[in-house]
Amino acid sequence: MARPRRTVAVRPSRRELLIFAEGEVTEEDYLKHWHRRFRASVNVEIHEFHGTPLALVQRAVEAKEAEEKAQRRGRGRAHDEVWCVFDVDQHPRLGEAIDLAKHSGIHLAISNPCIELWFVLHFADQTAYIDVHTVQRLARGHLDCDKALSVAALAELDRGYDEAKIRAQSLDAKHRGDGTPAPGNPSSSIWQLVDSISHDQPDHASDEGLR
Repeated sequence: MARPRRTVAVRPSRRELLIFAEGEVTEEDYLKHWHRRFRASVNVEIHEFHGTPLALVQRAVEAKEAEEKAQRRGRGRAHDEVWCVFDVDQHPRLGEAIDLAKHSGIHLAISNPCIELWFVLHFADQTAYIDVHTVQRLARGHLDCDKALSVAALAELDRGYDEAKIRAQSLDAKHRGDGTPAPGNPSSSIWQLVDSISHDQPDHASDEGLR
């Protein structure tokens, strides 16, 4: 009798995300936290280039097209998703950046007026228009740190993620109801990127990734 073949489990390859972020400190601290949390199933690469929204999207498009061309030639694997993370703030040509991303398959995580609005939503509702300086002051008060996110701040943001996501989604619904062009003030779609990193993994709020 022939010996039955032993089946070998094939470990699925990790998903690959490439991120272009406007800021060099806060965004990287926050995104690296989520990468550490879900690194068993996803690899998050943060590109060294930083710039305005349009410059970010242009670089992202160039990288995406180059990777896809190389993959077709059998030279490596393209990232599964390419993202740009930036603030609305006072940036010129924002609409052009959004349109280019939409037509080029680049995912966007945009905060209006800035990423600190996303942090504030972990602690409280914010439905009225808010300026950059006010929201940054509120975020500092909640997190007790400035641009560089401390371990304690990341723990607070981790625990409050689900509430922040609900609040951000409610803001999107409010703006749609009001007819406010996206991305309205206040709003943030950072949660969409975090959800992509976690890729429907359960228990966002555990302390596993903080060790």
